[in-house]
Amino acid sequence: MAVLGIRVLGDPVLRQMTTPVTDFGPGLQQLIDDMFETMHAAHGVGLAAPQVGRTERLAVAEVKDVPYVFINPEIIEREGKLKWEEGCLSIPELYGDVMRSKRVVVQALDRDGKTFEVEGTELLGVCMQHEIDHLDGKLFIDHLSFLKRQRALANWEQEKVKYPNLIRTIVPNEALDHDDERI
Repeated sequence: MAVLGIRVLGDPVLRQMTTPVTDFGPGLQQLIDDMFETMHAAHGVGLAAPQVGRTERLAVAEVKDVPYVFINPEIIEREGKLKWEEGCLSIPELYGDVMRSKRVVVQALDRDGKTFEVEGTELLGVCMQHEIDHLDGKLFIDHLSFLKRQRALANWEQEKVKYPNLIRTIVPNEALDHDDERI
C-alpha cells in the first residue's frame, strides 16, 4: 500500500465529473487499498478518487471503525435537514457549516462489484454526501453562502502556497491542527 498525494483546491481534477467503474481488477483493488492508507495517514474519515488525482467514481470512508467502499454510489433517499461543520482533506485548515440531508440512503457497489445499500445519519450521512459531491465535481465550499465562500477562498489564497503543484504530501502520523478528523 502507498500513501498518495492529495490534490488541493485549484487542481482541475476536483471539478471534473467522475466516470463509472466497470473494471474490478487488481488495479482498482490497489487503488482502494492506497486510498484507505492515504485517508488514515491524513486523519480523514472519507476520501474520493478525484482527491488523489483519479477520475473513477469511487470513494472510501471509515466511520466508527467501519470501513466502506463506495463504487458508483448514488443517493436514492433523502430526508430532513442537518447543519454540520465540514472540512476537507483537499482544502486543509478551512471549515464551514454546511446544510445536508439529515438521513440518506446510498446505493453502491462494493469492492467485489456487489450492490449494497447503506443508510446514514450524523457523520456517516454527511460523509457519504460529501464524498458523492466530490464524485460530481463539487466541494463543501460550494454549499456555503456567497459571503462565507468568498471569505473561505480568500483564506485559501494564503494557505495554498503550502502546496506546490496543488498537491498535499501526507506524512503519516502528523498531528492534527483541528480537533476533528476531516471528511
